[in-house]
Amino acid sequence: MPSAEQWQVDAGDADVATLHIPPVQGRTRRVHIDVRFVVQCPADNSTAWHAMTVEVNGRREWSRQIATSNPGQTDSLDYHFRIDVAVAAALRVRAMTRVHGAVRRRLVIEAGEA
Repeated sequence: MPSAEQWQVDAGDADVATLHIPPVQGRTRRVHIDVRFVVQCPADNSTAWHAMTVEVNGRREWSRQIATSNPGQTDSLDYHFRIDVAVAAALRVRAMTRVHGAVRRRLVIEAGEA
């Protein structure tokens, strides 16, 4: 049996990250996906918020907008899910972010075969 593959894209402080998982012949794969968006919260935290939308192969999988917490510190949005990828099918995971009053720090997508 082949060893489990892993993929990662670290988009830094960009507003969009896209992870491409290539197709594999001969077997279905179960893939665990972790998406993490980290922002810096302003010291006053008056009206700051941050949001993230995750798409799988162009279709919305998840979306959330929350008030940014932890004045003067970082806050994050995280989304974790599993997906079965059919034989010979590729997978594209895209995370899109928005902020108001907060500052983008890091956007990372990690994936690994189960």
